[in-house]
Amino acid sequence: MFSGSIPALVTPFDAQGEFVESAYRELVEWQIAEGSSALVPCGTTGEAATLTKEEQFAIVRVCVDQAKGRVPVIAGAGSNDTRVAAANLHAAREAGADAALMVPPYYNRPSQEGIYRHFEALAADTPLPIVLYNVPARTVTDIQPETLIRIVSAFPKVFVAVKDASGVLTRVTQHRAGLGAAFCQLSGNDDLGLAFNANGGIGCISVTANVAPRLCADFQRACAAGDYATARDFHDRLFALHTSLFTDASPGPVKYAMTKVRLGFPDGLRLPMTWPSEASRAAVDAGLQRAGL
Repeated sequence: MFSGSIPALVTPFDAQGEFVESAYRELVEWQIAEGSSALVPCGTTGEAATLTKEEQFAIVRVCVDQAKGRVPVIAGAGSNDTRVAAANLHAAREAGADAALMVPPYYNRPSQEGIYRHFEALAADTPLPIVLYNVPARTVTDIQPETLIRIVSAFPKVFVAVKDASGVLTRVTQHRAGLGAAFCQLSGNDDLGLAFNANGGIGCISVTANVAPRLCADFQRACAAGDYATARDFHDRLFALHTSLFTDASPGPVKYAMTKVRLGFPDGLRLPMTWPSEASRAAVDAGLQRAGL
């Protein structure tokens, strides 16, 4: 269902922390015009952890309305409570999303069996296909390859892809070995995108695509065409930007970057997220310059 450059959209807030719908609609429109192949509202980069449920799915609804079916919308909908996660899936469907991005339970630290049972319960009643999202650095819960293979094998029509932000490149091959080459693997780390695709991935759910959508889309197209010389050139051009966007707590650096490439873009963040440090801003400026932005 998914491939290419898929931005994990920032959520624009004003100085009071209120959602700025007009800026969000403009962002969605720009992303589609620049070649992004799908959109992820209300994920980690979208500050979903600071949104109420009502805000979260209202924002998904705005994204769906603005996209108007031109690209798929994958709504962030995960929770550490299985019952809440199940309700979120229905809310995402009611908001018009095409799929849901679901992390394993965080904070609770379930066992691998607990992770499996969580997704088994969601599969029993989901109205949407699910993209598994493995991001151990944030969730403290790591979906091991054997568990992911078990989940997808049991419910292949439900779990259609993985966003792998584990940072462990060998997992691409392990997942291919267990699920076949056709299973959709998307990188969750921009800086590893080249190696991830070379190992069998077919895209990235990207932070950098917020600020460099055309370059990220062109990079993914080169990978899909097997033109890894061109893809490496794009990778080298973008690498400093990729790394700069994590020189302070995300999404602070990427929101700063947005104000540089989209003049007038709202610069608000919701606590506990804060504006990036001076050193981080300098790194972002250097990354943008290296990318030609």
